[in-house]
Amino acid sequence: MSEQTDEAQKTEEPTPKKISEARKRGNVARSMEINTWLMLFAGTVIVAMVAPGMMGDIRAIALIFIERPHEYGLDTGNLPGLLLRTVSAVGVALIVPAIFLVVFALATGLVQNGLVFSPKAIEPKFEKLSPITGAKRFASWRQWIEFFKGILKIMIVGTIAVLLLMPEFERIDTLPTVDLLDLLGLLHVLVLKLLIYVLGVLFFVAFVDVVFQRANHRKQLRMTKQEVKDEFKQAEGDPHVKGRLRQIRMDRARQRMMQAVPEADVVVTNPTHFAVALKYKQDEMEAPVLVAKGQDLIAQKIREVAEDNDIPIVENKPLAQALFKTVELDQEVPTEHYKAVAEIISYVWRMRGQFRPNRPAA
Repeated sequence: MSEQTDEAQKTEEPTPKKISEARKRGNVARSMEINTWLMLFAGTVIVAMVAPGMMGDIRAIALIFIERPHEYGLDTGNLPGLLLRTVSAVGVALIVPAIFLVVFALATGLVQNGLVFSPKAIEPKFEKLSPITGAKRFASWRQWIEFFKGILKIMIVGTIAVLLLMPEFERIDTLPTVDLLDLLGLLHVLVLKLLIYVLGVLFFVAFVDVVFQRANHRKQLRMTKQEVKDEFKQAEGDPHVKGRLRQIRMDRARQRMMQAVPEADVVVTNPTHFAVALKYKQDEMEAPVLVAKGQDLIAQKIREVAEDNDIPIVENKPLAQALFKTVELDQEVPTEHYKAVAEIISYVWRMRGQFRPNRPAA
């Protein structure tokens, strides 16, 4: 019951990370029907293109023993060498089909999923040796589906073979009178026809099976909403931790900002909602720089620090609001505000008896 509940909760599509981890474990969608079809296709190509030449080579080898048997001694001394030469000659004739089949066997996995390197898939698992686990696998619905698919394929192939050979039954009584080479040619054509028809039918079977296996594999990888959230936390970090770190960074930045207020030349206020602290060293800076800014409680804190350090506070609602919204910390005042800022700084300098004839750079 709990397993059914877990499956019911898996409503979310698998994430790329989940699919990648499954691929590393060798857990990918595989269709045995594709493997069967490709190997059958390779066999058909061999029968169509390679078999005539291969059989001709083997026939030439066999004719040597039929036409010139007296040239080969079968005593104990000559028999091993003769056997070795014969097997070698037959092996050379079969080497091209063998290589062709090996290449196609390796290609079956690449065609479906590309190159999959998963050492974990070949690690020994002792639970697989358990008779109970094996019995459960045998009784699973997937095994029954594979069983019925096998029965269906046998029925299809058998039906095609019967339909294809039925026209040939009418001349079966004439086959003993047909020359051996012509008979082999006839068999070659019949086998090739049978393979082509079976390939056509199994192509449809393989296509349906691929769609089914991929859909079933993706269903198996589905995740619960909690699993998606946990993966997001692992990838992006816990939102609570990130929020706490962000708060710590903001507190430290605010602390550094407050430490810069005593070095400011003037604080421009709204008067209560906004406060910006400006610093201008005529010999060192091209334009005034905003060293602190804040809104509401932070603005109040800036004013308090300014009062404690005898920094002049000037009320200018439009300028304070504009600087707060458009200028970041440690940035120079924009050119459109030069005139207003210059007037305030000149006023502060005159008030302190530090007036200089040069205004801030414009």
